[in-house]
This record gives sequence, structure tokens and C-alpha cells, in this order.
Amino acid sequence: MSIPRLNQALVLETPERVSDGAGGYVEGWVALGTLWAEITGRTGRETAQIGSPVSRMAYKIVVRGAPFGTPERPRPQQRFRLGQRIFTIEAVAERDPEGRYLTCFAEEEVVV
Repeated sequence: MSIPRLNQALVLETPERVSDGAGGYVEGWVALGTLWAEITGRTGRETAQIGSPVSRMAYKIVVRGAPFGTPERPRPQQRFRLGQRIFTIEAVAERDPEGRYLTCFAEEEVVV
């Protein structure tokens, strides 16, 4: 297994619910920090949502390992941001037996 080339600075964001003052809530995103990553494209497809074509691309994103429960460890339902691009994290697994790196399986959607 080769050493990953961590050459992209991604902002890790987590969803947060904030009261809207009327008994409901508004969901927003809070930045947890910046992680250096290697991004590799996997598969892509085009679908239609509400009449608009949507391009969906799956990615494998490798970051440095972090212990369970720490804010530096990505989790499903969080996301990475690279400028205007957003990668939704679907699953996270250790890349190597020592846990030095994590592989995040993520998806990016773009309206065509």
C-alpha cells in the first residue's frame, strides 16, 4: 500500500440544528477544521431530480487517522468543502491496520 498524497485542504463540516424562535429549527453547517486529503474519483452517473439533470460523482477521500470520538475524525452525514464544492460523507473506514489513515467514501452532486 502506497503512502497517500495529501495535497488538498478540505474543511470538515457537521450539521447543526438551531432554534428558529417559533418552535422549530433551522439546519446549518459548522466548520470543525481543515484536513489535508487525497481525493480520487470513483464512479459517476447522471440522474434527474424534479426535472433537472443532476451529475453524481463518487469519491474516495483519504485523510490522516484520528481516534473515535474526536472532532478530527470524519463521520457519515458530515461533509467536506473545497471552495464551492461539497462532498457528502457516506462511510468512513480505516485504510490500514494501524489506523494511520482513514478512507472516506463521499459523493458530490452538481445540477447540470
